[in-house]
Amino acid sequence: MTTAAAALQPIFIGGTWRLGRGAPVPSVNPVDGSVNATFAGADANDVGEAVERGRTAMADSVWRHMLPHERARILRRIGDGLAAETESLALLQLRDNGKPLYETRGLVISASNTFHFFAAALETLESEVTPARGAFLTMTTYQPLGVVGAITPWNSPIASEAQKVAPALAAGCAVVLKPSELTPLLALELGRIAQAAGLPDGLLSVVPGTGSVAGAALVAHPDVRKISFTGGTETGRAIARVAADKLMPVTLELGGKSPTIVFADADPELAINGVLFGIFSSQGQSCIAGSRLFVERSIYPAFVEQLVARTKQLQVGDPLDPRTHLGPLISEPQRAKVESYVELARSEGGRVLCGGRRPAGEAFARGTFYEPTIIDGLSNRSRVCQEEIFGPVLAVMPFESEADVIEQANDTVYGLACGIWTGDYKRAWRVGTAIAAGTLWINTYKQFSISTPFAGVKASGLGVEKGRTGIRSYQQEQSVYWGLDERPNPWANVP
Repeated sequence: MTTAAAALQPIFIGGTWRLGRGAPVPSVNPVDGSVNATFAGADANDVGEAVERGRTAMADSVWRHMLPHERARILRRIGDGLAAETESLALLQLRDNGKPLYETRGLVISASNTFHFFAAALETLESEVTPARGAFLTMTTYQPLGVVGAITPWNSPIASEAQKVAPALAAGCAVVLKPSELTPLLALELGRIAQAAGLPDGLLSVVPGTGSVAGAALVAHPDVRKISFTGGTETGRAIARVAADKLMPVTLELGGKSPTIVFADADPELAINGVLFGIFSSQGQSCIAGSRLFVERSIYPAFVEQLVARTKQLQVGDPLDPRTHLGPLISEPQRAKVESYVELARSEGGRVLCGGRRPAGEAFARGTFYEPTIIDGLSNRSRVCQEEIFGPVLAVMPFESEADVIEQANDTVYGLACGIWTGDYKRAWRVGTAIAAGTLWINTYKQFSISTPFAGVKASGLGVEKGRTGIRSYQQEQSVYWGLDERPNPWANVP
């Protein structure tokens, strides 16, 4: 779509498609600045209606008390619906956030697999019979929390949305989904597919709007019993403060400044390819991007030289072109932020070894493109090495020993991920377990499985997503005592 949408598009409130009452929400193609569509965004009243529709759907007990295998059947149909439309959805997401087609295709497939996984997990999830300590039988059951809010980012929309919506629905909850106002398209498509799959009305609403209006209203609503948020650390802290007043659980996947460590005995080809993928795929717009690279000093000059040469061969361009490695950044403000950090690096004494500029040429004139950038000469204490840039910028630094690199890797407020490249499995274990990170990759990077829990430590977040226990995070554990003693309790007996 190359021209602005002529009419406002509807949003999805509890099974009904209608115009929101808030400010317009445009989806802008970062390749050329054209408008894909403009939605009538959600305001606080729309969010309140979505929550109320969710409460009504929960109260009628159809979903909450549906047998697990019956809920799983609908989840599988949602996954099937996503899979059936992989190509069209991938192209739509490409226009929404500019990722290359191979990445957006992979994200749609990931979302489909997520619904299939949680359908299977739901059918096999068990409660516990606990050891009795008296004349009673004890067990645990799990009840849905109620209406929950899911707030997702713009960098991997459909995958992030599936990772929140699927386990919440599996748990028996109703979900109000607030996608990023920059990338609303795929969340609304998920609403359409879920409705077609037979999900009862009210259990899923999609309310695109600004974080300050729709997001804030969702977090503060007294009937929302949990928030799952992926995004920036400061926003996560603000949500946590509101949640503390409500005594509401949260799952927060926040920022990162993840270290990648290359030892002298690493396979250089594996390490170089892994480092490039870890930082420059998704244009570096990834919370787990390996944005700090530590290389053992004995191989530092040669390794960095090869890394720079390979980086210069990466193709920046049209995300529809299969040769493209990096598409545009999400928006002009985001590109300006990246540029400001590169200038800051220069002022801090850094040397830009490659990139550090917008690509030249008519093909790039209307989009928000930026070249993959490598900088050395910085201290790990520099702002560029301490603050999340969320763009294709890699800081490279030498290290002397295991103790040295562990200290530097941990010298950050973040703790989301870490990558280690070495031929020594004992060293990988020693160093990896000494670094505060929710995810550790050894001789690989940025690989995920929906069956494996994902979490951050320190300022990178609270709670766990993915895995079988992802369902339990949307449920309240309930203890049940079944009395087996036929004798009345003697406490009230008259002496």
